[in-house]
Amino acid sequence: MSEKDHKVSRRQFLTYTLTGVGGFMAAGMIMPMARFALDPALKVGAESDMVPINLHVDEVTSEPIRKNFQFEQVDAWYTSEVTGAAWVFRQGDEIIALSPVCTHLGCTVDWNTNPDFENQFFCPCHFGRFELDGTNVAGTPPTRPLDVYELEVRDGYIYLGRPIRRG
Repeated sequence: MSEKDHKVSRRQFLTYTLTGVGGFMAAGMIMPMARFALDPALKVGAESDMVPINLHVDEVTSEPIRKNFQFEQVDAWYTSEVTGAAWVFRQGDEIIALSPVCTHLGCTVDWNTNPDFENQFFCPCHFGRFELDGTNVAGTPPTRPLDVYELEVRDGYIYLGRPIRRG
């Protein structure tokens, strides 16, 4: 066979070139999409979603303590530092952490700040009220109890997870 028998026609050259360029462009579009889909599975994450709140179990009493804490929140490719809060108290032998977000319209509840409603969580936005355990007081705007955080104790310190919706 001679070299002339292996010549590529213009049509074949154009077909090979366009196929190669098209494949390269397709790979350029598919790779970022595949990376986006697989990134959470490939990323080495933390052992858990629990966040330390810098509160020792010995500091927790039957009187609710408002504890602010910070954690990293990841939204797609953007990571931000977010401040959260919890009302932490002891009920018998159990430690409870309630979300301070009113279940009516999302305002912040405070403990024992309204003299007319002592020993209750009170929402000043629409006069919502909650008992110590977070249950909503009948006849007030909230229709369900305050959310309660997942809670763990490690080496004597309290760690919080995600708030769990009740009711």
